[in-house]
Parts: sequence; structure tokens; C-alpha cells
Amino acid sequence: MTGNTFYSDKTLEHFRNPHNYGEIKNADGIGSAGNIVCGDVMSLYLVVKKNKGKEVIKEVKFKTYGCAAAIATSSAITDLVKGKTIDEALRISKKDIVDFLAGLPPIKIHCSLLAVDALGEAIFQYLVSRKRPVPEILAKKHERIEREKKEINERYKKWMQVKGK
Repeated sequence: MTGNTFYSDKTLEHFRNPHNYGEIKNADGIGSAGNIVCGDVMSLYLVVKKNKGKEVIKEVKFKTYGCAAAIATSSAITDLVKGKTIDEALRISKKDIVDFLAGLPPIKIHCSLLAVDALGEAIFQYLVSRKRPVPEILAKKHERIEREKKEINERYKKWMQVKGK
């Protein structure tokens, strides 16, 4: 890592100049994921089009509330999935993101999982909205993410009650 003691130059570049930032109105799939430990939240927006009979991610954007690593991994996932089929996108792992960014500090690896989860949720939402079969591994991931969202909401409610006193 040459950027500084913590982040690679590529990670810092994606943090300082994130690719594909923003929302897509009328997106084909929108996925959100959060991290219950650090509080980072990411939303990912997809536009999927047919190309030679295959569904391809033609456009992808993100909005993230979080640290430098969360923003960099959000930017990275958009670069990694653009032009990929749904099946190819589902195979992207947190390791792929970390490798793409030339590394992340160990304490920030969870940010790459946040990006993978938001992508999975966007694809899940896309498939469900079109009444298409959802792969079992994606359905299980969705169930885990929904449990985590519920826990985040519960913690937030408790925090707001304490803060309001």
C-alpha cells in the first residue's frame, strides 16, 4: 500500500473521485445494505437490458453514507458490475473488490461485504419484481440482510430514545 499507511492509491482515488455516484430514477433494481457495527449504509441502483439474449447490467450508480473505505468499495463495485450479466455479477466477491482496490486495511474489509450485499439486494429486487426465480444462495443472503436491517432499526430506535431524553 503506497497511498498512506492505511489505504492504497487506488482506494484513495475511488474515495476522492467515486465513479457512478448518484441515483437512477426508475431503476430496474435497487438494493440497500448496512453494517450493524459501523453504521455504514449503501444503496445501489441497476439498469438491466437484454444483449444477445442475456440480461446485462447497463447502468449502475450508488449512494453511500460511510467512511472512505465504504465509498471506495461502492465505487469499485459499480466498475466491476457494469457490462456484466446478472450471473456474472452475482459471482463478484468481497475478495474481488479488495483485489480491485489493491487492498484494504483488515479493519475495513467489511466495507467490501457491504458492497456485495447491496449488489445482491439490487439483483434480488430485480428478480422478484419480474417474478423470476431467485437462486437459493441469494435468497439466504437476502434473509440475513433483512435480519441485519431489523437489528439496525432497533438499535437506531433505542439510540434516538436515549438521545431525546
